[in-house]
Order: sequence, then structure tokens, then C-alpha cells
Amino acid sequence: MQKVTLGSTGITVNKNGFGALPIQRVSEENAVTLLRKAYGAGITYFDTARAYSDSEKKLGAAFGGGAFERGKLFIATKTMSFDVKGFWEQLATSLSLLKTDYIDVYQFHNPSFIPRPGDSSGLYDAMLEAKAQGKIRHIGITNHRLNLAVEAAESGLYETIQYPFSYLSTPEEEAFVNLCRERNVGVIAMKALSGGLITNSAAAYAYLAQFENVVPIWGVQRESELDEFIGYIDAPPALDDAMRATIAADKVTLGGDFCRGCGYCMPCPQGIEIPTMARMSLLLRRSPSANFLSDGFAANMEKITGCINCGNCTAKCPYSLDTPRLLRDNLKDYREFRAANA
Repeated sequence: MQKVTLGSTGITVNKNGFGALPIQRVSEENAVTLLRKAYGAGITYFDTARAYSDSEKKLGAAFGGGAFERGKLFIATKTMSFDVKGFWEQLATSLSLLKTDYIDVYQFHNPSFIPRPGDSSGLYDAMLEAKAQGKIRHIGITNHRLNLAVEAAESGLYETIQYPFSYLSTPEEEAFVNLCRERNVGVIAMKALSGGLITNSAAAYAYLAQFENVVPIWGVQRESELDEFIGYIDAPPALDDAMRATIAADKVTLGGDFCRGCGYCMPCPQGIEIPTMARMSLLLRRSPSANFLSDGFAANMEKITGCINCGNCTAKCPYSLDTPRLLRDNLKDYREFRAANA
């Protein structure tokens, strides 16, 4: 079993973390089954967020009430609040839904700045107070912007940083992960499958296994997905020549200006489901396409024609993508693909 210690937290877990965003989309019964199966197989790091609708509630249903030894289970959640009042309200809600007295890693959720002690927001000072009260154990931050992630690592204020990291990452992003190692900061890798565009989970796992301070949180909503990662606990895949070839080919296909599906561009005033539609060309070729070819789905894709170029999505994109152009290009490709497969 490959293990990793998350920086100065002292939290040591195996190389698989459970990303609990997708369990929003399954019933509570199914979510509890998945979560408990993961824990039973040796996965002990679970990441959720106040913003993930009922994800915290499902984690509480799975692990709350004293049925599991709390000291062997590590729960991370997040607050998107930008004021102190909201911080305390969200923390109280998270503790209640998770049915726990404390949160192991409490994270600022993709803020547009790095909270610091004594700044005008008061947020970091609230974190320190929550830690003094025993309601949280460690202070973390998540971000999709590399410059802010680097700033957080260099600040010395954060024990963990959650950032999108996969074999599609750039050399600059690899340098960020190495900076975190040098600064004794744990890295929690979100989007390790790049929002579903990476289809070789063994290669994804083997790539991330090279980085001793990284714990990937795999987004899981199906038992078959969970079984893949459970299988890597006792038999971790090695980064062999075949995997390197897969990674090289995917970098050519997927590298550059593609939508990662993070959803920070939403909502769209025209009702366009941007995170799906802005990467439809890739989804059609890298996942079962039948679900995308129905008349109903085609009608949703045609909403792209109603784009008013308001600029909201472009302004909010952490990757500075020209989202309206991506949408138009994907609609054109979708029409051609659907006509060819009618």
C-alpha cells in the first residue's frame, strides 16, 4: 500500500482519497454504501464541501453517530463564505450535517484572494479561532488559479492546498507541486481524471504516485469506479512504457485550451450547460456517445446559438478560456458528429 503524509498535518493516508462531489447525484442509500465500502477497503480521506448540496449530509449518514472510529477517518470540507458571519454559519452547518465535533481539514473554497491574518476579510483569523476552539484541526485552501496556489504555498499559512493536478498538467504546475513539497505543504489533487476526459485510471494513478506529497481525490459515484481505485491499493500500477505512450498521446489530444468542467462559469443567463457543452467534442470521442445524441440533448446543445456574449463565463473562468468560442466550436462539431451517426 502506497501512503502519503499531507505536509505538516501529520495526516497519513493511502494514495487514494474519496472526492465526494459526485455523490450528490446518487441516492443517500447508494452514497452510504459507496462511502462505507471505500472506508472498509482502506480509503480514509474524504473530501466534500458546503457547496456540494447534500454531500456533507450523506457523509454524516455514512460515518456519523459514533459507528466508526473518528480518529482513523479524515474528513475535509470547505467554505465559500467571504465574510466572517457566513464563515461561522457554514462551519456550524457542516459540523451538524457531518455529525462530527471537528473537521480534519477545513478549506477556503476557491477564493479570488489568499486570506491572511489581519486582512480586511477577517477570514483567516476566523480559521485560527475555529482551530483554537477545536472545531477544525488543519487549515487548507483550494484554488483553480496557479498564481494564487503558488502564493498560498509561499505564504506559509496553509497546511494543504487543493489544486487540479493530473498527467495533463503543465511543467509550471509540476513545479508548484514540488514547491509544496519543499515547503512541507500537502497537495490534494482534484480533477485527477480531468473531469472524465482521462479514461485510463491506471495511468492517472501511476503518474500521481511519482509525487510523494500528493493525495488524489477521485470523484466517485458508481461502485465500478470505486472498485478500480480499490484495486490499486494493494496492486498499484507502475508507470510503464505503455502508460507513458498513453499520456503522451492524451497531452497532444487534450493539452491546451480545453474545458476542465469545474463549473465556475455557471450559471449561464441563457441556460447553457457550459461545463458539458464546452467540451462536447472530447466527450463524444472519449465516453459512450449514445446519451448525447438524443433529440432532447440536441435541443439543449442548440441553446448555444442563444449565447449573447455577455462575457460572464469568460470573466469567471480560472483558466482564462474563450468560452463562447469553445461553445460555438463544440456545437459545430456536435452537429457534424450527430449527423454522421444518425
